[in-house]
Amino acid sequence: MIYRIRAILDAESDVIRDFEIEASATLEELHDAVSQSFGFAGNEMASFFRSDENWTQGEELPLVDMGVGEKPLNEKPLKDVLSENENRLIYVYDFLNLWTFFVELMETAEKDQLKGYPSLIFSHGEVPETPPEKDFISDDDDHDFLEEEDFGDDEYDGDEYDGDEFY
Repeated sequence: MIYRIRAILDAESDVIRDFEIEASATLEELHDAVSQSFGFAGNEMASFFRSDENWTQGEELPLVDMGVGEKPLNEKPLKDVLSENENRLIYVYDFLNLWTFFVELMETAEKDQLKGYPSLIFSHGEVPETPPEKDFISDDDDHDFLEEEDFGDDEYDGDEYDGDEFY
């Protein structure tokens, strides 16, 4: 079985790639397919996140083995990650630039034995030269906590340190 997947770059203009990938492919192979279909080398840190129908970022599915599970998530087959009910992921590529993609399982199909996978089947739009700006807006009013916090009147005096030992 193969998955037909649509990846959309979170940008002002539409930048879309559709591709087919085997359901037995791993998250690592999905990372390679998405990053390469948008023209990236695929060598930057990246991660997937579960998402719902409103594209709310959920549980992280890291590509780096964090040592907290029976099988590293990057080796987990897509058929264990994506289903009809859980068909959306958010993919973040390059943690310094935060290229963000919406990845959705569109449909499943039978594997064509004469075709190689993954396979790019549709491409629309050009990837911008720089990553789209992100607005990090909080829903709560707690963003001024540093101004409200009382840190006391104690000031650090550099003369208090008299040696090269740390305690």
